[in-house]
This record gives sequence, structure tokens and C-alpha cells, in this order.
Amino acid sequence: MTRLFIILSIVFAVFGLVFTILPMGTIALVPIALALTFAFIAILRQREKLFPKILLLIIFLNLLTVIGKEVFVKDVVEDDKQFESVKDQSEQEAQKELEELENL
Repeated sequence: MTRLFIILSIVFAVFGLVFTILPMGTIALVPIALALTFAFIAILRQREKLFPKILLLIIFLNLLTVIGKEVFVKDVVEDDKQFESVKDQSEQEAQKELEELENL
């Protein structure tokens, strides 16, 4: 039964790590919370084993990474002035071409 909790904890920790790397926002907290729960249950069942404790430490570091990423990294969308000017210029050229075609 303890192996099941450890395996589930590893699986959810991997999902949490993948969601942390991908730009998923705070959705990574769900698998991390499940992994923390299963790792804590595994520690309660096997107090003398070292692997569940290391796993809990890794999951906790993953949790801190998600929270730090959400707090300190700001998503900013900036206007591209050069692209806007090229877009306006191409629209004006297209309108001139249409006017020339109408005059024919």
C-alpha cells in the first residue's frame, strides 16, 4: 500500500513539474498538492525510509518554484510599433492599388 502512495506521488510530482515548465499558470498546484498528500501519507506509513522524505523535499521545492514563478514573473504584452507602422503602410498601398484598379 505504501508503494502505491509513493508511485502516485511520483506520478503527480512529474505532472506538477511538467505543468511548472509549461506556461500553465497556477494549474500546476493541483498535481503538486496531490503529490504532497500522497508523499505525506507514505511518510506516515514508513517513518524509517528515506525515499519518501526525499520525494517530499523535491515536491516542496517544486511547489516553491510554482509560487515563485507566479509571484515574480510578470507576463507583459508590448505593442510592436514597427509592425504597426508596416501594417498601416501596407494597408495604404493596398488602398492605392484598389483605387488605381477602379480608375481603369
